[in-house]
Amino acid sequence: MSNPVITLTTDYGTSDHLVGVLKGVILRIAPNASIVDINHHVVPFDVLDGALTIAAAYRYFPPRTVHLVIVDPGVGTARRPILVSADQSYFVAPDNGVLSLIYDHEAVVSVRHITAEHYFLNPVSNTFHGRDVFAPVAAWVAKAYQTEAMGEEISDYVRFTLPKPKVAGSTRKGLVLRVDAFGNLVTNFTAEDLPQGAGADSKIKLQVGGKSVEKLTQTFAQGAAGEPVAIVGSSGFLEIAVNKGQAARVLGVNRGAEVILEIG
Repeated sequence: MSNPVITLTTDYGTSDHLVGVLKGVILRIAPNASIVDINHHVVPFDVLDGALTIAAAYRYFPPRTVHLVIVDPGVGTARRPILVSADQSYFVAPDNGVLSLIYDHEAVVSVRHITAEHYFLNPVSNTFHGRDVFAPVAAWVAKAYQTEAMGEEISDYVRFTLPKPKVAGSTRKGLVLRVDAFGNLVTNFTAEDLPQGAGADSKIKLQVGGKSVEKLTQTFAQGAAGEPVAIVGSSGFLEIAVNKGQAARVLGVNRGAEVILEIG
């Protein structure tokens, strides 16, 4: 592949040199690489937010894309760097669960503990493994796709299960997984959790932060000004939104808030 694609998903932010350094390291090894920024504003240290971010994006890239995912609160500790090969994608990340949704979505994955230290920069900093370990490995994978050279396969990699809504009588109890840049509340409900027959412009009974959401819409614009509505978003989760407003602010809730759905 003459022009490999490497994506970047991190919690580094964009106010200092960190992201630029990752790109410099990659381009010194794979100068023909196309580097795509998915998100550098993952909530700091938040492995779940990183997992949701990469899971929502990776399937839209060309085959053999290498996804570099760095949300690494354990940097410098004994947590392992890993290389994951899926059907048409590769992932380089710390072994802390940030790839859990990839494991859920892909039928078959191969997970390798990256131990081939001759691919690392030298010396390796205790605080910037993104530069010294993950970026060079991602670049070498994209350059040669010789995954076996990076280390042995492992089966005890870290993964977590996304919290599922719980049935309690005639209700399902879920929660807000994340708040996006528009203030939309992304819940852990999916279309399968909705009452049978619920569709566009249906009535729905949701309680969020003690406040009611009663309308299921097909588009954001169908909500009246200031009215919180529910919509199945592009990532497959039920979201609560306000047309040209911020549902998080209108409802006064944030990540982790309980969401109750009437199903009876």
